Amino acid sequence: MFGWEFPPHILGGLGTASYGLTKGMSLQPDLEIKFVIPKPHGDEDRSFLKIIGANCLPVVWKDNNWDHVNYRIGNLMHPDEYFYYRNYIRYDFRRIATNDLGCINFSGVYPSNLMEEISNYEAATSVIAHAGDFDIIHSHDWLTYPAGIFAKQISGKPLVIHVHATDFDRSRGNVNPQVYDIEKRGMDEANHIITVSNLTRQTVIEKYHQHPSKVTTVHNAVSPLENPERFKKTLRKDKVVTFLGRITMQKGPEYFVEAAAKVLEKTDGVRFVMAGSGDMMNQMIHLAAQRNIADKFHFTGFLRGNQVHEMLAESDVYIMPSVSEPFGISPLEAMQVGTPSIVSVQSGCAEILNNAIKIDYWDIDAMADAIYSIVKYPAMYKTLHEKGKYEVDHITWEIAGQKVRDVYNKVLGWY
Repeated sequence: MFGWEFPPHILGGLGTASYGLTKGMSLQPDLEIKFVIPKPHGDEDRSFLKIIGANCLPVVWKDNNWDHVNYRIGNLMHPDEYFYYRNYIRYDFRRIATNDLGCINFSGVYPSNLMEEISNYEAATSVIAHAGDFDIIHSHDWLTYPAGIFAKQISGKPLVIHVHATDFDRSRGNVNPQVYDIEKRGMDEANHIITVSNLTRQTVIEKYHQHPSKVTTVHNAVSPLENPERFKKTLRKDKVVTFLGRITMQKGPEYFVEAAAKVLEKTDGVRFVMAGSGDMMNQMIHLAAQRNIADKFHFTGFLRGNQVHEMLAESDVYIMPSVSEPFGISPLEAMQVGTPSIVSVQSGCAEILNNAIKIDYWDIDAMADAIYSIVKYPAMYKTLHEKGKYEVDHITWEIAGQKVRDVYNKVLGWY
């Protein structure tokens, strides 16, 4: 598997989904996963899969001894493994800047030179492809499609790509031609395509011209919480309504602010939280001020780990008004801790959730009415609280993992 993120170092839902899916798949007794990321930190959970750092893979031969390799990367890769992969350098990558181990340095994030990092990641992973000790290649999202294609060309092994989002989702239709070309080529070269929702599947078929028989939906799931009862609401007078995610146009943050203003026209006892960061954050701060609701609005910045579940558990309502959301795991995480959720019809998770309120992202009146009904009517809150939690507790990554395995079996002809 090729991926760009893995917990605990994540910048969005991609890393969360990669973790959940691989953990669910690891329950299959005859399956072994090697997961390649640009830059591991050494604190990843490696109990159910093998993490390989592209920054530990030599692409230029350097004469090093065992002790030096162990000193430099021993916490990330066993030196014997480094020397094993060094024997599979087959190309002249001296044009790429490398360190004393002949490895490429990666940022581990989404830097300004992202296209260069994608290309370098492709080069680094070629040594794994030449080693060839795998049955199938699985590439998560567009950043790793070039690596997946190259590995397929080198090894002759089949490629499955996993579409967690497309540039049509990220850009509200203002597609970056370079990104589109990478996505399109990945889909064309793949033996099979997995999408996280039927919404995304239709985009892949219609916008990227893929045959429907080549595209399978495997909905995301949510990882079970340990001791979910530890997340409790603080006793307080005001109700809390939360938006949690990247504050970008894809997520529809302005509709949340506008709906908040409408709710506060009707009642005073509600506070609104926008948790996250993004390029529209300052714009949303100004919009809240313009609507004269800044005293009822709170911006927390980016949350991670337990902070996410603590914020969701403190909330009386969670809302995800995304304009185009391939799936959206956060409503499931909110429902896990008993928080009623409102999601846009334009989100993939709406396809599988029966105990969440669904509205069009642009319908701020319906959004405001839904918020008002949950915070003002205890019976509505209680029903969504109980039924929602029961529902998401049965949406598991093990089931999603088995569906991915069914795709593998089909591609490999193992029926």
